[in-house]
Amino acid sequence: MDLSLLEELNAERAARRAAVVVTELGSGRQRLVKAAAVEADPLAPQLAEALRTGRSGMLTLGNERLFLAVEVPAPRLVITGAVHIAQALAPMARLAGLDVTIVDPRTAFATPERFPHVEVHAEWPDVVLPRLGIDAFTAVAALTHDPKIDDPALIEALARDCFYIGALGSRRTHATRLDRLAEKGVPRETLARIHAPIGLDIGAASPAEIAVSIVAEIVGELRRRPAADKRASEPAASGQAA
Repeated sequence: MDLSLLEELNAERAARRAAVVVTELGSGRQRLVKAAAVEADPLAPQLAEALRTGRSGMLTLGNERLFLAVEVPAPRLVITGAVHIAQALAPMARLAGLDVTIVDPRTAFATPERFPHVEVHAEWPDVVLPRLGIDAFTAVAALTHDPKIDDPALIEALARDCFYIGALGSRRTHATRLDRLAEKGVPRETLARIHAPIGLDIGAASPAEIAVSIVAEIVGELRRRPAADKRASEPAASGQAA
């Protein structure tokens, strides 16, 4: 690989931006296509699909054979709330390939003992999330039911265009949350990105079952597949309290 192309690719990696290295197998020529430039590229459909799946592979166009080397940042999950659901969710998310971080200012809950093998920050979300650099390859799950903790996390996640944003609570709780965030200046159309009640509607009741529903919904968003519609009935099927 040409040194200048490698330096450019490494800069994209360091900034957690996706890119594809396109190699012409016949000539050996290579070029770098950054995620922001995919739509304008002649290979836009193929590149978009490669980025969606995160898989490298061969591509044949007529007599030309290409290799698409996909560079996608590792997906992350930031959980606000070191609660029982988070204790089940963290290991499940790690098994699904997500780097997991717990954020909760309550030092009695946010401990390494309760969350082994997971990065834990016993700090307020509005302090730690900007430092973590959450981005479009980050999922955020707000699980505390405490507006002082969850609201700043949701606002930051929306501002950073996180690929998945979910919040625990019933539809009534979420309606109140939306009003509260709207009063803080978040546009209603932006607030519509929040998945609430969090998780797929699988009738989950226990913390572990709710965690399963959350991981499934996150993976669905990550792979750009539409999640199953949630029922409009109350209470939330995942047993989330108001």
